[in-house]
Amino acid sequence: MKFETFRKSVQLSKEDISRELLAENRDRIKIKKEKVAVRNLVKIMDAALAISNVKGFASMSLRDLSSEAGLSMGALYSYISSKEELLDMIQQQGRSVILRVMTENLEGVEDPQERLKTAVQVHLYLSEVLQPWFYFSYMETKNLPREAHKKAIEAELFTEQIFADIIEAGVREGSFRQVDSRLSAALIKAMLQDWYLKRWKYERRRVTVEQYAASLMDIILSYILVKKKEEEGHGFFR
Repeated sequence: MKFETFRKSVQLSKEDISRELLAENRDRIKIKKEKVAVRNLVKIMDAALAISNVKGFASMSLRDLSSEAGLSMGALYSYISSKEELLDMIQQQGRSVILRVMTENLEGVEDPQERLKTAVQVHLYLSEVLQPWFYFSYMETKNLPREAHKKAIEAELFTEQIFADIIEAGVREGSFRQVDSRLSAALIKAMLQDWYLKRWKYERRRVTVEQYAASLMDIILSYILVKKKEEEGHGFFR
């Protein structure tokens, strides 16, 4: 799957995400006109991520956010009542998008090797489209309040579990060799994180997200695939 094909197939523009955010937080957001609310939510989210990547979310004030977003304090309070509420909305929406897109793309893919390839590609492509959110989520986890921190950890373990489940299925079917599925999934997640946390390194080397996905899958499969000699040996001893 090509990155551009993926990007065009999923509704992940800032407006689409803000529209979903509005629908899921109608009880919090006081603005009734969807067009206005979506436009300003885009401004608020962009401003929050921009400030956080420079000075950190913990150091950001609502006045900082108001100024960066180009909204008055009164207008800002029509969308959020506190930084904590904004943080919850950002994290909630990110998790929701990842769950939806991963689930949709894995539906109907049964072969463990193809399923693992799809999961790795989709996660990488998502992190490319939503890079500011992925970076924010990783960097700010340690500074989150207790409950929000717990949810962030659960979200990370959820995506790891997707990889672990695929690997376990491949082991049961004989496509993958006997490996520690949880440790393997954690290592895969770490290599995925390297892409969106250190993009400068790959930009300098002119590595595209498609090239990174292909190289990553080569590494993963060279480790977990049953080797030809192993298959022949198993057949000999049967």
